[in-house]
This record gives sequence, structure tokens and C-alpha cells, in this order.
Amino acid sequence: MNCARTLHLDTPRHGRVAARLFEPPRAPTLQVVIGAAMGVPQRRYADFAAWLAAQGVRVLTFDYRGYGDSLKLHGRRLRHVDATLNDWRADYEAVVQHLHAQAPDVPLLLIGHSLGAQLPGLFERTDHIAGLLGVATGSGYWRLNAPQLRRRALFMWHGLVPTLTPLFGYFPGKRLGAVGDLPAGVIRQWRRWCLHPRYSGAEGPSALARYGAVRFPIRALSITDDEMMTLPGTQSLLSLYANAPHRIERVHPPEHGAARIGHLGWFHPRFAGNLWPYTLTALRELAAERAQPSTQGT
Repeated sequence: MNCARTLHLDTPRHGRVAARLFEPPRAPTLQVVIGAAMGVPQRRYADFAAWLAAQGVRVLTFDYRGYGDSLKLHGRRLRHVDATLNDWRADYEAVVQHLHAQAPDVPLLLIGHSLGAQLPGLFERTDHIAGLLGVATGSGYWRLNAPQLRRRALFMWHGLVPTLTPLFGYFPGKRLGAVGDLPAGVIRQWRRWCLHPRYSGAEGPSALARYGAVRFPIRALSITDDEMMTLPGTQSLLSLYANAPHRIERVHPPEHGAARIGHLGWFHPRFAGNLWPYTLTALRELAAERAQPSTQGT
């Protein structure tokens, strides 16, 4: 079911990313780029992407530079990868532009899982994007983390990251069971964001201006049993997208026949019969909303 064509795409500042293109059996009605969460490789979205393709959607997944399959393209060990979240934003935007160029007349939407819904606000160009569906996303500012995560956050940011990153030359999160192994530049910039009340707004006025320039509609799915993101965190992130029509939808697992969804569960094959069709409906509604006037709200 999840067969796909592998692509290697060049991105700014000498970047190269591994991507997978899932083609539908007929002419696509929508195009979607899935922006991954921090520390989640593109293979985790493969079953979902293949399911979307079977419904007539062209889907592109990718790994940020220095992570997952993209790490292999650079031919170097993780400690030697020069990458920041600014580079990951550039990778993401280049992937979106690549897909848009394949069929400029087919609506293109983003599914942003956690980090994947944070970075589009920093894109240099967004007029070709029809909408963003954010899944389990929000600000990573530590005071807005879920209570169980908040208790560990300060130890992460003031203890583990400053100590282990220079020691290893990267953040060895995999062995710690925390977000996975990440390039040093990525974890250091993410630390700065997570300690700042405006999160990615820590990048200053130019970053806030980019968020403010976004006009595509945003629908954020806030999951009530998310162990990382909270409703206030989601509201804080959407406040950065100040001029985009947006709304938050609270998702209660029992209402979708699920005992648990959590931060990472949405794309698991066990939800192919309920959450995945729900996602497709949301994408179609976003595409339709882009074509007509809309009011913003939460």
C-alpha cells in the first residue's frame, strides 16, 4: 500500500533532503506536503500518505537535513552536520515549492505535525499554499507544555542540552528517549525558542513579520490527551499567525472511537477507519475555504 517514489531534492545553503512522492491512481484533486514533528522520520507517515494517495491526493513527505534518510545523503556523521531550524524551514519550503511546480493549478495544502505547523509561518513565500492543517501542534514554550512535560523541560534545556551537545557534537536524544538525535545547531536554536515566551517569535521582528504575512486558512487539531501540547500552547502559536483565518478544534479521542491518540498517534494505521477520513474532509474544507472570504477566530 505504501509504495512511493524516492526523490533527492536540493535545498538552500547546500542542503539536500530525501523525500517520498505518493502518486494517486488518477489525476489528483489536492496536493499535500506533510511537515514532520521534531524527531519523527518521514517513514512514520508512509501508511497515512499512501492512504491519502488512494483517495486521489498527491502527497510528498520528507526528512529535514541531518535527520532520517536525509542524513545519509550528506555522507557525514551527525556531529558534522551544519543545520539549524532556519535550514529546516528552508528545506520544508523548498519541498513545498517543488510539489507546487508539478501542478500549479491543483490546490496545495500542508499537514503540519507539531513542528510541521510551526515552521510555515517563517516561509518567505506562502501565496501558493491553500491551507494548513495543524495536528498536535502549538508553541513549545516550556511554561505552556503539558504538566508532565513541563516538569522535565527545565532539566532538558538547562541540563541535558548544554552538557551533552558539546560533548557528543550533536544531541543524543535517542539514547535518552527524548526527541531523537538532532544536529547541534537545531537543538540549540530550539532550546532558545522553548525558553522564550513567543517561541519562534524569539527570532525577532522579521520572523513576526513573516508570520503576520500569512493569509492561508489554518485549522489546528488540539488533542485532549496530547502529552506535550496544551490548548494554551496551540492558542499561543496561532496568535503568531495574526492575519490568517484560523480556528482550533478540540479532538476528544472517545468521540472518534479511540481510547487514546496522544501527540504521535494520529498517523498510526489503527486510525485508518476514523481519523484519516476525518483528516481528508478537513483538507477539502480548507481548500474550499481558501477560495472564499473567511473570518478568523479560535
